[in-house]
Amino acid sequence: MTYAVDQLVFTPDDVDLSRSPLAGQFDAETYVLGAFNPGLTRLANGNLLMMVRVAEALRKPIVDGKVHAIRWEGEEGSAGRYVLDGWPLEFADTADPRKFMLHGSKWRVMALTSLSWLLPVELSPDGLEVVAVHYDRAVAPQGSWQCYGVEDARISHVGDRYWMTTCSVSPERHSTTLYSSVNGLDWRFEDIVLDHQNKDMLIFEGQVDGRYWAQTRPLGDLYFAYPPNSEWRAGPSINLATSPDMLHWKPCRHPGIRPHAATVATARIGGGTPPIRTERGWLSLWHGVEPHEIVGIYRTYWTIMDAQEPWRAVATQHAPLLEANPELTRPLEDKMYVRDVVFTTGIADHGDVYVVASGEADLACRITHIPKQVFA
Repeated sequence: MTYAVDQLVFTPDDVDLSRSPLAGQFDAETYVLGAFNPGLTRLANGNLLMMVRVAEALRKPIVDGKVHAIRWEGEEGSAGRYVLDGWPLEFADTADPRKFMLHGSKWRVMALTSLSWLLPVELSPDGLEVVAVHYDRAVAPQGSWQCYGVEDARISHVGDRYWMTTCSVSPERHSTTLYSSVNGLDWRFEDIVLDHQNKDMLIFEGQVDGRYWAQTRPLGDLYFAYPPNSEWRAGPSINLATSPDMLHWKPCRHPGIRPHAATVATARIGGGTPPIRTERGWLSLWHGVEPHEIVGIYRTYWTIMDAQEPWRAVATQHAPLLEANPELTRPLEDKMYVRDVVFTTGIADHGDVYVVASGEADLACRITHIPKQVFA
């Protein structure tokens, strides 16, 4: 499906690394591996705000027979400092440019070639022009639980507050962390809210029966089989949880969005945009991954969930809503390192269309205007 308004609005070339939290911290050159996967919300002044994930990577991660990663260290709540750690190449698999796997353990152990921080980028009301880049309000690691970075913001405006979930990366755990803001620009760290490998947390933009709801996506190495003739495929699913206060979350006993057995294109799925209220119910955009080579093919799909029983799907389609668009990234060909990836992370109302924000090719921020009639 194609759309009349569909373009890149922020790319690695738009990031000024001299204003990065990592600037001047160690004696090694870095570059922007990707400026992508933006959370999206509308500010009180009518403009849109993207929280862009900036993956800042070492220009030469392999030095003197070792592959290196960037790590934050310091006192909790402080700016801390950034250091480099090195592992002998004979213990590392560097086939994926985003990470390297370490041998010698019973478990799958990896490290990253980059460290991510979040950059607030203010856009025009239609999302097509950059108004301001707020380096002074960047969100960076501030504790050992996120010493390898803060990734993939999702923003929900509920009541009079903005809530942002992020993925925090560390050897301690791969957790979901929560931030809050009164204006969408100045963010306060609240706490870890979901434990290890429970990520892609999307808070509903509104309550159901006086409780907050969220989509979650726990990961694991083992899934039990559905019966042979089931319509569902075993694997990662988008689950539901409720909370009285945004901090304490209880899993919902009913399953949420599950991968269909009818198509391999959604063999692995995960949340995309925070569910928003429509006349038909809660609209959720989510990603499906078709197995292909190392990374897979990422596409965006949609489901409308019942307004009072969000575990019930009211409408959905097997056909993708968005696919990767090679024409958009052609001017950035020299920076490409993965292909066939669109990762939708934000949505905002804009009259007859939704402004949809996505990460394109783990490289840049894409804005698409999707007519509301698509979901009618």
